[in-house]
Amino acid sequence: MKQDIRIPHNGSLNTITNLEDPKLYLNRELSWLEFNTRVLEEAEDHSNPLLERIKFLAIFFNNLDEFFMIRISGLREQLSSGVQEASLDGTSPSEQLGKIREVLLNSFRRISQCLQQELLPNLEETGIHILSYEDIKPKQRGLLRRYFRKEIFPALTPLAFDPSHPFPHISNLTLNLAVVANDPDRGECFARIKVPSNFSRLIPIPHEHQVEEDQVLGRENEQEATNFVWLEDIIAANLDLLFPGVAVQAAYFFRITRDADFEIEEDEAGDLLAAIEEQIDLRQYGSVVRLELAQDTPDFIKDILVRNLTLAPYQVYTYDFRLGLSNLMELASIERSDLKYPPLYPSGLGEPGSKESLFSLIKKEDILLHHPYDSFTPVVDFIRQAALDPKVLAIKQTLYRVGSNSPVVSALMEARQNGKQVAVLLELKARFDEENNIEWARKLEDEGVHVVYGVLGLKTHAKVCMVVRRETEGIYRYLHLGTGNYNPTTSRIYTDFSFFTCDKVMGEDVTDLFNALTGYSKKDTYAKLLVAPGGIREQLLARIDREMARQQEHHDGYLVFKMNSMVDKACIQALYRASQAGVKIDLFIRGMCGLRPGIPGLSETISVTSHVGRFLEHSRCFYFRNGGNDELFIGSADLMTRNLDRRVELLFPIENPELRRHIVDNILMPYLKDNTQGRRLESDGSYTRITPKNGDHPFHIQDWFTSQPKHKPIKLPSA
Repeated sequence: MKQDIRIPHNGSLNTITNLEDPKLYLNRELSWLEFNTRVLEEAEDHSNPLLERIKFLAIFFNNLDEFFMIRISGLREQLSSGVQEASLDGTSPSEQLGKIREVLLNSFRRISQCLQQELLPNLEETGIHILSYEDIKPKQRGLLRRYFRKEIFPALTPLAFDPSHPFPHISNLTLNLAVVANDPDRGECFARIKVPSNFSRLIPIPHEHQVEEDQVLGRENEQEATNFVWLEDIIAANLDLLFPGVAVQAAYFFRITRDADFEIEEDEAGDLLAAIEEQIDLRQYGSVVRLELAQDTPDFIKDILVRNLTLAPYQVYTYDFRLGLSNLMELASIERSDLKYPPLYPSGLGEPGSKESLFSLIKKEDILLHHPYDSFTPVVDFIRQAALDPKVLAIKQTLYRVGSNSPVVSALMEARQNGKQVAVLLELKARFDEENNIEWARKLEDEGVHVVYGVLGLKTHAKVCMVVRRETEGIYRYLHLGTGNYNPTTSRIYTDFSFFTCDKVMGEDVTDLFNALTGYSKKDTYAKLLVAPGGIREQLLARIDREMARQQEHHDGYLVFKMNSMVDKACIQALYRASQAGVKIDLFIRGMCGLRPGIPGLSETISVTSHVGRFLEHSRCFYFRNGGNDELFIGSADLMTRNLDRRVELLFPIENPELRRHIVDNILMPYLKDNTQGRRLESDGSYTRITPKNGDHPFHIQDWFTSQPKHKPIKLPSA
C-alpha cells in the first residue's frame, strides 16, 4: 500500500533537516502487510511449482493469524484504553486499523481469484482433487459416514444457545459450525459445533471404484492420496446423527481470532515457568479481535455472533473461499516431486569418511556454514561430540526455538549423563513456542542440567554455544555463533550463518556473557562482541558515523546491511544522515522497513531490496567498508527497538579478511545482481519486482546458491 510522501525540503539546500517529521517514515504494520503481500505474490507466481504455490498461500494465512493475535490486538488495546500515541509515521491506532482492513480486503480479492481460477483448477488437472460433497459418489459417501460414526462423532460436542444455555466459549483459531435447526418443541434454534483440531482438515478418500463394502477409512496411504474431502464438510453432511429428532436446516462456518499477546510481570512471578503455563492457557480466553465468516452466512447468524462476541463491524471478514487456509500446508505431504521444488542436497563438512573431530578442525581454522546450502548437521555434531568427549568439561548454550524431538536438547541431556557441566539459558517467552520450551526445560532439569529461564525483563534471542575443553596446552573454549535457531527442521528452509571458532578473546567474551546471563555479573562491555541491550545500537551508530566521516574526506563510504526488519528510529535516522553525506547504502530487508529510500535530500543513496522465496531470508549481516579496513558483523539482531532494548542479542565480527571478503563478494553482493526474485522498495512504501533489463540474463539468488557445484564450506585460518 502506498503511504503518503509529501515531504518539505529545506529551501535551496534541498536537504531535509527535520528528521523527526513523521512523513519520513513508513508505518510498521502496513510495511508488514506489504511483506505478507510478497508472500501472496509467490502463491500467484506461475514459475513456482504448484504445491509450492499452495504452501505460500498457507504461509500467508498462518502469518496473518499471528498478525491479528499480536499486532492487531495491540492496536485494539491502545484504542480501547484511549491511548492515541501515534506510530513512527504519525498514524493513530484507529487510522492504522482502517488502512489495514483496506489492504486486507484487496488481498482477499486476489486470493479468491488465485485460488478459484488457478490453484484449485490446476490441482484438478494434475490429478489431485479437493472434492465438494456434491461430487462425492454413493460408495464414497457411505465410507465417509462410517468414518464419521467411528472417528469424528465421539469427538464432537454440540453446544446449544438459547435462554437456558449461555453463548458457548469459542476457542482461538478453531473452525466452527453455526447450526440452525428446527426443534419440534422449541422451534428454530441455534447450536455451535467445534471442528476438532486434532484431525487433519483434508481427509484422504479413495476413488469410488476402490471403495469396498463395509470398508473403514484409513490413513495409511495419505502421501499417495489424490482425493481429499474437507473435515468440516463431513461433519456438516452428517449432522442428522448429532441432532436426532431435530430437523437440521443449515450449517455455516465461522472462525475467530483472540488476543494472544500476554505479558508476564516477571518480578512478581514466584515461578516463571508456572506463570507462563498459566498465560498459555489464557490465550484461549483473550478478547476477540477478528471474526471470519463464510460468504453464505445469513445476516441473522452474523448478528448473533457479532452481538455475543461484542465486535465492531470492521472486525468481521467474509470470504468466498474456505476459512483457515493455513491448513493447506497438509497438501505438502503429497508425494509429487513434479509439483515441488527440486530437492536440495546441502554440502557436508570435512572430507568424506574423515574421522577427524570437529574440535580438531575448528582448532586449525575458523569455519563458516551458509545454511541451508551447507548442512546443519555439523552444528548438531558439535554438541554431540562434546557430550561424548572425555576432554570436555562444560557446555553452555542459549536456546530460543528448538522445535520438537530436538537432537540438540537430547545431546545436552546426554552430556549431563556423561558428567559434563551443562548450563542452558532456555527462553520460555519465545512466542508460540512456550509449550515446547517448558517441556524441554523440565526434561533438562530432570537430567541435572542447570536451566535458566531468561533474564528479568528481557528475551534472550542470542544464538551461542560454548564448549570448554581441557587439552594438553590448557583450557580451550570452542564456540558456535549463529544467526538462526538451534533447530534442524527450520535450518532446511531458513538462510542463516553458522560460525565456529576457538578465538581466545571471543571465548573470554562469551564466558563473560554467560556469567551475565546466568548470574549477577554486571558486565556490559566486551572486547569483540556487540551485545544488546546497551551495546549494539551504540556500536553500529558509531560505525555509521565513521563511514560518514570517511565519505566526507575520501568519498568512498559504503554500507551493506542484511536483516529481517528495520524499524528502529535512531538507526533509520543514522542511515538518513549517512545518505545525506553521500554514503552509498544497500539494504536487504526481507520484512518490515520503516525507512523511505530514494528521497532527494534525505535517502537518495539508499536502496532497499526484499527477497521472498523458497527459503526464508533470516541471516543478519552488517558490513562497513571503512576505507578498505572493512568490518563485518553477523548475528541474531534485527534493527528493531525491541531487539536492541528488550532482548539479549549478539553480533560478532568476522575478522579473517579472506573469510570476510568471501561473505561480501560471494554471498552479499550476489543479492544485488538478483533481477528475478528481488523486490525494490519505493519511497512511497510500495514494492516493485526487479526484472531483467534488455540483454540481461535472469538471475535468481536462491536458485543460484542452490545450483552452485558441491563445495567444501569455507574454512580459513583464524585471524
